[in-house]
Parts: sequence; structure tokens; C-alpha cells
Amino acid sequence: MSDNGGVTSPDVPDVPGALGPAGLRARLPSPLREAVDERFARHGVRLLLKRDDLIHPELIGNKWRKLTPNLEAAAGRTVVTFGGAYSNHLRATAAAGRILGLPTLGVIRGQELADRPLNPSLARCAADGMRLHFVDRATYRRKTDPRTLAGILRAAAVEDAYVVPEGGSNSLAVRGCQELGAELRGHADVVALACGTGGTLAGLAAGLAPGQRALGIPVLRGGFLGGDIQALQQAAFGARRGTWSLDDRFHFGGYARTTPELDAFAEDFAHRHGLPVEGLYVAKMLYGLVALAQEGTFPRGTTVAAVITGAPFVSRSG
Repeated sequence: MSDNGGVTSPDVPDVPGALGPAGLRARLPSPLREAVDERFARHGVRLLLKRDDLIHPELIGNKWRKLTPNLEAAAGRTVVTFGGAYSNHLRATAAAGRILGLPTLGVIRGQELADRPLNPSLARCAADGMRLHFVDRATYRRKTDPRTLAGILRAAAVEDAYVVPEGGSNSLAVRGCQELGAELRGHADVVALACGTGGTLAGLAAGLAPGQRALGIPVLRGGFLGGDIQALQQAAFGARRGTWSLDDRFHFGGYARTTPELDAFAEDFAHRHGLPVEGLYVAKMLYGLVALAQEGTFPRGTTVAAVITGAPFVSRSG
């Protein structure tokens, strides 16, 4: 794999590090590397890997881009956010809280989990100082309702907290991810990434240059994400921005779901390119790109940049 030096557009400074709040130093712009892969080359397609997983060792990829503007806005208040038992976003928020000395509280989907031993992901959150507050799944589904949210905050004794939505996707996060698109201006025809709550795609698409397009691979079932992304762009910019689309075929059963086929694909891609492949998001996106190349979706001469938004989770005990 060759490295083109982390190329970036002229309006994004090429500096060895960038400061987030109180010293969350990040590597920006993240490296952009070519991956020579015959599954793309035989169709005349060039593949680049945008290594956002190398931005920061604990706030990996889009988590740094989405969280840092929200941490600044929190201004020292307790940060409350939401997620399931294996949420990357919860782990990143907890890590940021530890680094910054900022209190954090994670609202966890599933009251039944409160009486069970913590899984490695939630144990990492707790070790980083995050207080865990479990709620039943019906309440969790209504968490964006103002009265329900107020009740959750009251029950957790954090009524004056700064609330970050599930996945970290809000207007501040979307504008933070706009820089990701700016870093890729002029370097690819199509920029692809895996999508959970859609905030990264909403910002990325807005930052790309005219003539470039963003392609999202949702990791959840349901076909609802297009409306969510449009709403996020409306809130952040006042209108839909950039050229973007979604392909809903590669969720492999939904969030946190995988299959032996996908696992084997991730292992093979890692072997080919020396890239540890995160299984729940990144593997689905890369699998989708290989399938699209084989279908002839990309015209010959197309350059595709795949945004590597995360890395495999490794517990500190193992």
C-alpha cells in the first residue's frame, strides 16, 4: 500500500496535530492512502483509504470530529449521551471525559442489563469514569421526546447536563464533519463511508467539492436514514448540501449483526492491506464497495475513497 502523504485541500492546514478542547490533540488531516486491489483494478477503479482511524488513539475517526465541538459547547458540564451495550460512541465519550476531567453519564438501552456483569465495552466506559444509567427499551425509544428526556435526566440527577444525542449526531457534529469532506476535495470522485445515525455523511457531503459525491452504507435496517440525514443538514446548514446517496443492501441483518461471510471478508481485507478492519461498520462499507465495483456501478476511471471511521475494539484486559 502506498502513502500519498495525507494529502489535503489547500484550505485545510497540513499540520502534524490539531487541538481540540483542553488538549485533545488529533492528527489532522488524516492520511489518504492508495490500496491496490485487483477487485477494483480489474474494473478500472482506483481505491483510496482515508485513515480517519488514525486521528486519535481513543477518539477514533468520526468520533473525534463529532464529539470535540460538543465537548467545547458543554463548557465543563456533565455530558450525557446514549447508546447500546456495545456503543463505540459511548466508549469515545467516556474516554474524552477521562482525558478532560469531565463528568460523563451514559444512558444505556436495556434495563435488564443493569443486573448483569458489564460486557467489555461497558466495562471500559465505567473504567473511564462514565456513570451508567440503564433504562427500559420502551423509554429508550422515546428518549428524544422532551418530557421523556427530562424524566431520564431527573432520575439520573443530571438535570443541568449537556445532552449529546445517540451516535453524537447533531448540528455541531455535522459541521465538525464538514472538514472531512474538505480534506478530500479533489482527491476522489466518490467518497464512501458506513452510516449509523448519519451525522458524518451529512457533514462530509457538505464539505466535498462540486462534482464529488458521497455514498453512505447504512449499518441499520429500515430505510429511514435518508430523512434523518436531510434533517441534520437542514438543522446545520438550512438546506440539503452536497450530492449524496445511500445503498441499504449491506447491513447484514442490522446494527451489531455480522455473518461468517462478512467476518471472512474483513479478515481477508486486513490480510491484503495490513488494515485492522472494524467489523460492525467498516467491514460492511468495504464489502459494499467490492460488490458495487463488481456490479459495474463505478465507471472506469473512477477514484473511490473509503473513509475508515473506526478500529476494532480491544479490551484493556486483552
